[in-house]
Amino acid sequence: MRLWGASASPSLDPAFERLNASLSFDRRLYPQDIRGSIAWARALARAGLLTPEECNAIVTGLEAVKAELEAGAFAFQPTDEDIHTAIERRLTERIGPVAGKLHTGRSRNDQVATDLRLFLMEAWPRLDQGLRELEEALVAQAEAHPDLLMPGYTHLQRAQPIRYAHWCLAHAWAFERDRARWRDAYPRLATLPLGSGALSGTPFPIDREALARELGFLSVSPNSLDAVSDRDFVAEFLFIAAMIGVHLSRLAEDLILFTSAEFGFVALDPAYTTGSSLMPQKRNPDALELARAKAGRLVGHLMGFLTVLKGLPSGYNKDLQEDKEPVFDAVDTLEALFAVLPGLVRTMRPRPERMQGALEEAMLATELADYLVRKGVPFREAHRAISGLVEESLREGRSLSALSLEAMRRHHPAFDSDVYEALNLEAAVERRSIPGGTGRAAIDAQIQALRASLDRSL
Repeated sequence: MRLWGASASPSLDPAFERLNASLSFDRRLYPQDIRGSIAWARALARAGLLTPEECNAIVTGLEAVKAELEAGAFAFQPTDEDIHTAIERRLTERIGPVAGKLHTGRSRNDQVATDLRLFLMEAWPRLDQGLRELEEALVAQAEAHPDLLMPGYTHLQRAQPIRYAHWCLAHAWAFERDRARWRDAYPRLATLPLGSGALSGTPFPIDREALARELGFLSVSPNSLDAVSDRDFVAEFLFIAAMIGVHLSRLAEDLILFTSAEFGFVALDPAYTTGSSLMPQKRNPDALELARAKAGRLVGHLMGFLTVLKGLPSGYNKDLQEDKEPVFDAVDTLEALFAVLPGLVRTMRPRPERMQGALEEAMLATELADYLVRKGVPFREAHRAISGLVEESLREGRSLSALSLEAMRRHHPAFDSDVYEALNLEAAVERRSIPGGTGRAAIDAQIQALRASLDRSL
């Protein structure tokens, strides 16, 4: 007999029964379900609804059921719709009718919302640690190569020289924003719905504050109708996961390009590449390509779940059964990526000779415009003059520094003999020493700020 039906309840259509059941995926919530049920039993005892002996029997029985599940010795039955009813059914088999008192004042609506919040609350610090390790690996790369220059790109075209450390830190700051989102979202996640019942609360004197403290929640939900249907925490988690996926994909795309023969700026450790089944000379950046692909998976989970939520009326609806699979898969996907990518970044090796070879004097055209600005020339006027100068340089096949002062003055009379001092890659990079720039002092400040943030925990 199903726990929600009477003995004379009609049987369900087998196809509908399979569609309705969630045990195949929500069995993963058994540790959280048992933890929540133990806390609920103690709350019932504090409220005088269970005797100490009954509470002890339920808690002991639940711990025994958990041991069976952990050992793989739990025998699921065809009538087990979900992990919640499976656990209660087995508890009844072990301790008898007193198990039926556990569900006093509680609904599967507030029970499942509590379980999923607990699951994410336990995953939150693990995911933050994985993200932290990746961010730390990028900072360590910057610290190891503070003065290495490379081309910076816009529109995938060579633009201006920057430090390799600046490129590393650009990606580190993106992950730092993701970690800030973890911290900001956690209090909203750690809000206890248990005690909300099916939608209207419980009529029994349950101490929800004590219940929250026992389970590690930071607050209790203020409205029972909202609490059972609120899945903002799922959508928010999926958004953060999708944003991390996008940032991982962008890092991966840069490195896929930079490790190609055409760029050759970075070499990956062979432990993070694969060979070709046909071409013996090839090493493929499969770890990075998979990271790039997983972003689509994570974004898809977010869009799919937002679409589930958008048309729901108030209160619990069975549509919300669709919350668990995207959450589980997003957690698993991120943990799989965080197991690999920090090591890949930590062991990658920049290739200074290739970076140096890709630097060209044409990337200093803006330096010449800035030179004229320092002489009092309006920037737009300076920009036009340098555009003409660059065109002449390209037309004659000569570098900018190879042009004579007379040739430069034909484009603008403000040029003087000190113009050639502006045509220096290291000096151009170092001039950008304001906060956020690629000058050495600015790089050191970024590293110091990120190191301080990395020391912060959730």
